[in-house]
Amino acid sequence: MSAHNHQLHSKLSVAGLLITLGIIYGDIGTSPLYVMKAIIGLNHVINEDIILGGLSCIFWTLTLQTTIKYVIITLSADNHGEGGIFALYALVKRTKIQWLIVPAIIGGSALLADGIITPPISVASAVEGIRTFYPNINTVPIVIGILFVLFTIQQFGTKLVGKFFAPMMLVWFSMLGILGIIQIGSNLQVFHALNPYYAYHLLKIHPDGFYVLGFVFLCTTGAEALYSDMGHCGRKNIRISWVFVKTTLVLNYFGQGAYLIKHEGDTLMNLGGKNANPFYLMMESWFQPIGIVIATMAAVIASQALISGSFTLINEAMRLNFWPKVKIKYPTDLKGQLYIPSINWLLFIGCVGIVLHFKESGNMEAAYGLAIVLCMIMTTILLNYYLIMKRISWIIIGAIITLYLGIEISFLIANLDKFPHGGYVTLMIACVLIGIMTVWFMAKKISKAYTKIVKIDSYKKVLAELSIDLSIPKYATHLIYMTNSTRTDEIEEKVMYSILQKRPKRADMYWFVHVNILNEPYKREYRVTEIVKDDLYRVDFNLGFREPTKINLMFKEVIRDMVQNGEVDITSRYESLNKNNIVGDFKFVLSEKFLSNDSDLTFFEKIVMNSYFILKKLSLSEEKGFGLDSSSVKVEQFPMVLHAPEKFEMTRIN
Repeated sequence: MSAHNHQLHSKLSVAGLLITLGIIYGDIGTSPLYVMKAIIGLNHVINEDIILGGLSCIFWTLTLQTTIKYVIITLSADNHGEGGIFALYALVKRTKIQWLIVPAIIGGSALLADGIITPPISVASAVEGIRTFYPNINTVPIVIGILFVLFTIQQFGTKLVGKFFAPMMLVWFSMLGILGIIQIGSNLQVFHALNPYYAYHLLKIHPDGFYVLGFVFLCTTGAEALYSDMGHCGRKNIRISWVFVKTTLVLNYFGQGAYLIKHEGDTLMNLGGKNANPFYLMMESWFQPIGIVIATMAAVIASQALISGSFTLINEAMRLNFWPKVKIKYPTDLKGQLYIPSINWLLFIGCVGIVLHFKESGNMEAAYGLAIVLCMIMTTILLNYYLIMKRISWIIIGAIITLYLGIEISFLIANLDKFPHGGYVTLMIACVLIGIMTVWFMAKKISKAYTKIVKIDSYKKVLAELSIDLSIPKYATHLIYMTNSTRTDEIEEKVMYSILQKRPKRADMYWFVHVNILNEPYKREYRVTEIVKDDLYRVDFNLGFREPTKINLMFKEVIRDMVQNGEVDITSRYESLNKNNIVGDFKFVLSEKFLSNDSDLTFFEKIVMNSYFILKKLSLSEEKGFGLDSSSVKVEQFPMVLHAPEKFEMTRIN
């Protein structure tokens, strides 16, 4: 681990703990708005055994799943300071086990699908508190209005808003704890729920039996987001602040339980009508308007955390060749702070669709959780290989993985009951995302397999001669080709074809530029290889998977450094310009592939490649993806021939 990352994860401060509250716990922190309400149900008779069983399930889920699995074990699996399922995959990829890409893609897609339902359910649950005063108000337009404002401000970054997040979430968690303590004071028997027997008993006596776990699971859905945002706050700040967060969450859940036990034999419908929510019912009537405002703000912050997390996830997916290139903006100077317009508005459309489809937060609960439990199972699988890499004892690994796969598969089976009631929505979204990631990755793999590589040594002489061949008009002073070849002594055959045959391109200097995306998040390094003095150079950029790819600016920096060191002379070689020290021009040449009609594809390859080229048309162009100025870029079309027949038999006739 680098010194910077060690400092990030060992640093502990009051400011750091506050920022952690604002960034990390939005999703998991707003779950008291809907968990107990979902477990009890509107029309089920309130029963003490069901309340204690529900509280026991919640307490032990938060303890086993969130505290032990994520806060203690998974936070240790940081990739140079960063967390999240793609960062974990980049870490275990070193094991060279090919199929680990499957859990990475499924988990990443499920987490993104969760990002579409979390903002609507959090905001709707909070806003529906208004119905305490106005029972017939239509909250759908209010929810959509709040979501629109939330997604609109994303383009400005969260630097300023972030200063407001931390104190607001401190107020929120303090409110959760205080509300809980007030109710628990009058009914201490809720602490019986600390005994796991009550959790087991609930599964036997609840009207929905085992499937109640699907609602219990909602209390830990933010654990995956907690791991994804580790790089913003540091491991130590998360672990210490979690003690406070978990305490306030448990107090609030137990407070809701204490309130409900006081009304045993009644139903939520009788207590507060069709919009009854124990979270609001346990508040004093004078405090309810304040509670609704604070809850709505906390829900907005929870949504914000998931939206910015989705941007980070897509950025990592692009670096790992899982996602088409899309435009990224960097609204602030904060490391890791980014904004992806296309993803932002796609998420907004998805959120509005969820709100219009389900209308009520109670209906959304039926769709919520199914996707995220898949993500958690995939994280457990990848975590298994991380523990193996760390040479942890097989007995310990076996115990940990068996325990968590058992818990999460139980949650998955319980959540499957939600499929016909709305769970299909998030699974459909996840399947579309899995399809996009799979097609993009497979197409890149197929394309790489059919890219012919040649040795540069074979072309040194002809390139040196072409550079001074005055019979060919000069194409550019400096001609730059982007290459995917990882070896400095090799180049794609199509590059040499472009220089020598497509239209001979004479230049004073040729440059081959390669971008290598590293498994670590933040690094900017480059290496220059001199192939032919004053004629041919290669530049290799080593960039972290969270670094912006701005080749135009980076290449200028390399040239400036080389000129200062006296390694290269970039003044124009035209006599009149050279005499006046005029810098020569720089021209980038990019190759754009298209599928040749000569290709003989299998059915599977045909589906993958045709889908790939459709996605490619919708994605960011190569020049924008590399951050190049279009005025200095030439894009050449190259046919991509897959499985070309080796010999094409023809009969000559006279």
